[in-house]
Amino acid sequence: MGFEPKIVAFLCNWCAYSGADLAGVSRLQYPPNMIPIRVMCSGRVDPQFVLEAFKNGADGVFIGGCHTPGDCHYVVGNFKAFKRVVMLKKMLAQLGIEPERLRIEWVSASEGRKFAEVSKEFVEQVRSLGPLNYGKREKA
Repeated sequence: MGFEPKIVAFLCNWCAYSGADLAGVSRLQYPPNMIPIRVMCSGRVDPQFVLEAFKNGADGVFIGGCHTPGDCHYVVGNFKAFKRVVMLKKMLAQLGIEPERLRIEWVSASEGRKFAEVSKEFVEQVRSLGPLNYGKREKA
């Protein structure tokens, strides 16, 4: 049986989560590998959440937020999320985790098709990287 990546998806309540919901309602096909976690804003995703996800078995982490500039309901949350992702990618590389396992995308509530497409792309990208097993490596 082939490797099926586990991906934790932190989705902004106002845009990306609604986009995922629209994809489902529209019956668009996308892989079931993402475990959605609704957050009020992508800027609310603490770097510790991402590290904990990897530590607890995630092979990839996806953050979905409102388009920049100007769509964030909290004005600058998406900018904060973007800056944190840049910092986290550098940190992941230092920890021996491929930075490509973390992705941020801007998806509006009306972009169900875009959510389905980026989900497919990211699942394939993580699948090509193989299993992370970070938590198991740490315990050994």
